[in-house]
Amino acid sequence: MLQSPARTFRTILALLAGTAPLSAQEAQLEPGEPQYVIISFDGASHIEQWERSRALARETGASFTYFLSCVFVLNAEDRSRYQPPEMAAGRSNVGFAQSKAEVAARLDQIWNARAEGHEIASHGCGHFDGGGWGVQAWLQEFDQFETLMREAWTSNGLEGEPAGWASFVKDEIRGFRAPYLSTGPGLFTALAKSGFDYDASTVSNGPQMPGSRNGVVTFQLPMIPEGPKQKPVIAMDYNLYVRHSGGEEQPENASAYAERAYSAFKAAFDAQQSGDRIPLQIGYHFTLMNGGAYWDALERFARDVCVREDVRCLSYTDYLKVAPAEALDG
Repeated sequence: MLQSPARTFRTILALLAGTAPLSAQEAQLEPGEPQYVIISFDGASHIEQWERSRALARETGASFTYFLSCVFVLNAEDRSRYQPPEMAAGRSNVGFAQSKAEVAARLDQIWNARAEGHEIASHGCGHFDGGGWGVQAWLQEFDQFETLMREAWTSNGLEGEPAGWASFVKDEIRGFRAPYLSTGPGLFTALAKSGFDYDASTVSNGPQMPGSRNGVVTFQLPMIPEGPKQKPVIAMDYNLYVRHSGGEEQPENASAYAERAYSAFKAAFDAQQSGDRIPLQIGYHFTLMNGGAYWDALERFARDVCVREDVRCLSYTDYLKVAPAEALDG
């Protein structure tokens, strides 16, 4: 008999933990097991969106994962401190912070979000397509991320570095999502060498339970049905933006696009809640596209589902904490 998706993941977690997999009877989903929803944000730049997302979390009881690009804690005047792989120092596809005051505000958001139970994870630094990078290139990018994050307060001449900042950077940032969702053969070896717990860069045809590669848990953003023809699209705001308007701003259609995005998320959620209860993953950015349509849809979705008793909207790291506990406890 084929294993259920939930049981397969429990088996992977048990093997990674060095414990025996559960029996078929023990591995069945318990009645009333929550429907998990994992919402994440890539880049994590604009202060206004930090504030807005944290307010949404407080309202709904959710916790989020923020995949941070480390160039946003580096002032543009000091851009040469960043050495990206295989190119000149000071390059970035997404720019840098425009002032030390901006860096200070962002560091404050990061630390407060952490205190509120959110996860800070890595999106690398310069937002380059690393699909052709080898292991050493990825290791260099990871090292640059850790160094620039660890030194963010001192390198910007900022006072008030929180006690524990350095250990937070070293020990708590354990997840990664590649820019452009572009992975390549060198990434997973480098992730394992660098001690990451998980990667969230790949894509699946519909929601899937996480797998593992080189000892790193792999999460896949799902393709979900969307729109009048129900064609699959990655459950991410940018992909909806391209689907709806070809990547061109159409704020006059914001309400229609918001309705389509919400309907797609809600249908994918309903299918899992009434089915296998595979975690539903949704990826976002801090950019408002098509007049903010997709953030409006996300807020409506979170206010609808995250407040329910049988739903938990949580970060990737928090999901990993509860998933093995369920396996071990049966």
